[in-house]
Amino acid sequence: MASTAPPQSLSPPATVDLQALLDAARPFLRGELEVIDPRLPSLVATLRSFGAGECWHKNASFLEHLVDIYRILRLWRAPDAHVGNAAERLIHLYCIVPRLTLIHDDLLFHYDDSELVEHLKLSEMTLRNAKENGAFKGDEAWRKKVQSLLPAEGIKVKHRKTGEDVLISRRVVAVFLMMAMADFSDQYFGFQDMLFENSDGRLEFTGNNFWALWPGDGKPGLWMNSLSRMGAVYVLVAREEEIFMLEKKSKSNADRKPLSEERDEDIELLVPPVFDSCTRVLGTRDQIEARDKYWEAVCDMSKFGGAEHYDAVERSLRESIEKNPFVGEPRVVLRQLCLGIGRYEEAEREAEAGLRLLLEWGSPWDKRMSWEAWVAWARVLLMKARERSWPDTARGIHNLGLVWRFD
Repeated sequence: MASTAPPQSLSPPATVDLQALLDAARPFLRGELEVIDPRLPSLVATLRSFGAGECWHKNASFLEHLVDIYRILRLWRAPDAHVGNAAERLIHLYCIVPRLTLIHDDLLFHYDDSELVEHLKLSEMTLRNAKENGAFKGDEAWRKKVQSLLPAEGIKVKHRKTGEDVLISRRVVAVFLMMAMADFSDQYFGFQDMLFENSDGRLEFTGNNFWALWPGDGKPGLWMNSLSRMGAVYVLVAREEEIFMLEKKSKSNADRKPLSEERDEDIELLVPPVFDSCTRVLGTRDQIEARDKYWEAVCDMSKFGGAEHYDAVERSLRESIEKNPFVGEPRVVLRQLCLGIGRYEEAEREAEAGLRLLLEWGSPWDKRMSWEAWVAWARVLLMKARERSWPDTARGIHNLGLVWRFD
């Protein structure tokens, strides 16, 4: 039965302070699943008993993948309808519909990057005008496009096994976009680029290099352009839905009527924090150049070492961050470099920025190390930057793993 309480505004949330992000992540970092949800440990135990921890799944086991997706959605403040008891129907739909075709062929591939950027700007102005002035214009290009791809009454897709029509509401499609973003961010890395021959960074799954050897070289994958486009479409759908509800309210005494169950109007569409609350599209060329500059920096430093290479490594890292400011790992590596040469204030700034991005994503971009390891290392570097100290011996660096005092 649909809720009669109106959903909250779909506007992006205010910036959350770093300590609040850390507090939200801490139960996951400590493995305190019962703190997150008392039912979670028994659910994980059930999955484990059925062998989910033995199943290969891209870059980990299927059990790890499921727990990671739960973590990401929780850190993105997804409501219980996405991750709690009410999620059963959504998960069922997510499994029976051709979601990759729906998300890519039916949505993403209908937009180019510049069009998405323009529609994000236009939709922001339209939503503000609707909220402040009660003005509703259905003939605007961005609205007409959303409505043509996802009508207000939803769309019909084919059941993957039976071929029967399945009606999917517009809000459920938006939830699928969010779930796909979490899904891809958790498991995609350089191996998929080899597998699908994704050299242009569009991730359109057109290649077929089944000879690709897992896990490859461990290089970060070229999936961020695709996810930034998913996030942009999510925001466009969310804004169209908010305008639809405002217009509906203006035409009738909608506050006294139950929300439409057929349209899933009780589902809240909260915006993930990544890509500046899904308002930025990362270009394919910037994505590739940022990844390559990062890889050049970490590999060259590991190969040659020594302070004489710091300038070149720093230049590569800064170029990487400039091209792709939406991931934390290049900032974390840069802060270690700054600590090594005694630039503590700069190291602290980069430490905070990098840690914030890691916590917002809830998954690593550079998957050579786990998310927990990246967060732990980032916190150690932040602590040392605030202490204005850094080891000058290899043993001193190695013993940083013994640090116990964080906050």
